[in-house]
Amino acid sequence: MKIQMSYGKSGLDIEIPDDHTRVLTMKNQKAVADPSIAITKSLLKPIATPPLYDLAKGKKNACILICDITRPVPNRILLPPILRTLGAAGMPKDKILILVATGIHRPNFGDEINELVGPDIARDYRIENHMSREKSAHKNLGTSSRGTEMWIDERYANSDFKLVTGFIEPHLMAGFSGGRKLIVPGIAGVDTMKVMHGPHMMADANCREGIIDNNPFHEEALEIAKTAGVDFSVHVALNENKKITGIFSGHLEKAHLKGIEFVKDSVRATVDEPVDIAITSSAGYPLDKTWYQAIKGVTAAANVVKKGGTIILTAECSEGVGSKEFSQLVYDTKDLDSFLKKIFRKDFFVIDQWQLQKYAQVAKDINVITVAGGLSKEQKNRMNIPWAETVTDALEQALKRHGKEASIAAIPKGPYVLSQVEEK
Repeated sequence: MKIQMSYGKSGLDIEIPDDHTRVLTMKNQKAVADPSIAITKSLLKPIATPPLYDLAKGKKNACILICDITRPVPNRILLPPILRTLGAAGMPKDKILILVATGIHRPNFGDEINELVGPDIARDYRIENHMSREKSAHKNLGTSSRGTEMWIDERYANSDFKLVTGFIEPHLMAGFSGGRKLIVPGIAGVDTMKVMHGPHMMADANCREGIIDNNPFHEEALEIAKTAGVDFSVHVALNENKKITGIFSGHLEKAHLKGIEFVKDSVRATVDEPVDIAITSSAGYPLDKTWYQAIKGVTAAANVVKKGGTIILTAECSEGVGSKEFSQLVYDTKDLDSFLKKIFRKDFFVIDQWQLQKYAQVAKDINVITVAGGLSKEQKNRMNIPWAETVTDALEQALKRHGKEASIAAIPKGPYVLSQVEEK
């Protein structure tokens, strides 16, 4: 059986046994016929709030949050109806800030801004990046009910009208992306994220894909987002071709939950029982630009793999391992079990350690083999994890380990699919 894995911008064709392989894919959701008109209608008849025009009328300025370059949000379609509505409500262009909710990722500049929003919006509007490590650029909103210090980008916190945008997909910590996640981690400071992405939070069994109920990350992020304030939200659902299939505008929480219901139904794919081998991806460009982001493909596939099984991860990693701190942490980690113990020490903290923790939590029970053409031989040699040059080589290793009749799940879109074992 030949299938194409999402890999970089061009994809990766692989061949796998067809007699005992299940391919897990999203449902074939039909794209919205005219998304621009559909978005405009959603702004006029939103979920659980007055229309955007009515809410924005009389406001002095606005801050719009958008996702960074690692997310395939169709901002060129999403933003124009929003900006036209704000303009019609009397808000001048120079009073509107589009803030890239980078979280702790690197900022986006130049051609990336054009790619994010299109050259016209890039030319006509002020677009800036959230910088999580600059403490002076954040406002302390107090302490959450769980004791988390709430440091939020002051440009957003001090704005008169607050609007968030994005798309909804399964997420390895938050259950689903979007909504409150534009605030945390989107525009939260490092001191806040030390808790939100801390080892205790990441180790919670409910802090994973597809779970909202009793998910501590979701609950804490939602509380912080409500404290920061969100006047209006606009989120979309996407199909495998990254076309808009649903639009959910309005109330931060209620519109987001409607979107989650829609997305959960369209992205869930199941196996009857855990498999021996899963071949997955990190959904291709832009999510597989780094190994840091590619780990989302590993955690998503782990939900359908037996303890002692194998995950084969395909990810281009065209920009390398990840941030400077994350790369060095990976290079310095010789033993994942020791790392999982070390991160709980009060005197230990490294930016982005949470992603290696998520990887290690899977790798202690499941063998993970990575195929990443964008990483150099030197980089791979410094990373103490299993590698293969091709999926064929990795599959040969896995079949030798589990037998020729091993059960296989292939997940071409990786973390965009909510892979689960069917409940009996």
